[in-house]
Amino acid sequence: MISVDEARQRILNGFAPLPAEQVSVVDALGRVLAQDIASRRTQPPAAVSAMDGYAVRAADVANPPVALKIIGHAPAGGAYDGIVGPGECVRIFTGGPVPSGADAIVIQEDTDADDARVTVKVSVPEGHYIRPAGLDFSAGEICLKAGRVISARDVGLAAAMNVPWLMVHRRPRVAILATGDEVVMPGDPLGPNQIVSSNGLSLGAFVQARGGIPVQLGIAPDNRDALAAMAAGARGADLLVTTGGVSVGEHDLVHSVLRESGLELDFWRIAMRPGKPLLFGRFGDTPVLGLPGNPVSSLICAIIFMAPALDRMQGVAAQARPRRTARLAAPLGQNDEREDYLRATLSHNGGPHVTPFSRQDSSMVSRLAQADCLIVRARHAPPAEIGATVEILPLPEGMPRV
Repeated sequence: MISVDEARQRILNGFAPLPAEQVSVVDALGRVLAQDIASRRTQPPAAVSAMDGYAVRAADVANPPVALKIIGHAPAGGAYDGIVGPGECVRIFTGGPVPSGADAIVIQEDTDADDARVTVKVSVPEGHYIRPAGLDFSAGEICLKAGRVISARDVGLAAAMNVPWLMVHRRPRVAILATGDEVVMPGDPLGPNQIVSSNGLSLGAFVQARGGIPVQLGIAPDNRDALAAMAAGARGADLLVTTGGVSVGEHDLVHSVLRESGLELDFWRIAMRPGKPLLFGRFGDTPVLGLPGNPVSSLICAIIFMAPALDRMQGVAAQARPRRTARLAAPLGQNDEREDYLRATLSHNGGPHVTPFSRQDSSMVSRLAQADCLIVRARHAPPAEIGATVEILPLPEGMPRV
């Protein structure tokens, strides 16, 4: 069995960023930039007022109170084209261009005014409440870099930069094939020895949450010809994910059937719990990730191995996985030769504390849904007492990008 880190790296080595495509800024949320984005304008394009008030010459209000003549108005979207001279001012509103000759803004709360004149009650320095041209960004400035996952904030920035179209990496198409005579789709009639299939749907949701496009191939029965025929439906996909059928039982056919159809196997089996029977290889031009059939094992393997592959295909800038830690609220025993991922809940009384569920059976999807994180235990980790520091992997795996 190979280690989790080696398996992850070998999987990543099998992928490269997908080609770029053009999308509207309106549709860019969650996509990954394939090119740097330079602003097409300077923001603000000229010096503007940051407040409602009066554009003045700072020298004129150095010794308040001072009465000034109102010679014009500068609303947002408009401008005063004249020049502010000694003893003069211009009524101005937030976003209005600062007229020539003025070098400061006095907010309206610090004045008394009638139709023709205003009395300024405070002194202000040059530049007071003025936003200079280019305060936010300048034309030609790179404000969004390739490899960035576009957030709601980035959509607003791109729009402000007057950029209507973005080049992003194509979303990966992931074919998902569940296997086994014992599983049926939700809502279908259940035989006495059958269970409801949740793996395909949860993996499809996972792919979608990570920016991909799931393609559900259905459930292949434990029949060599049917499995081969259904797997052929993955041709042209960027990744084929199977779930179930990769262990050592007589009916675990994925390994052997795909090899007969041309699968080039990279590895099979890793030193991990849950998720030991993990398969990776190539089926023609399509990478294949064979996940275990147990629902918890399947989704945890997707978090550990499929998520980095999806990121790489979408051109997400490579980053080391942040190491998070918490203190144990319950003891843990000695670990064996497999790296362990324990479902757990987090509390934050006096710092993060983590409590593993007492039962970690890989069929218990309710525990995974209730978990806040996974406790990561190294191979052969010694017993850990209450209060010991442990590594955690926070959940959920897909979060809204804002």
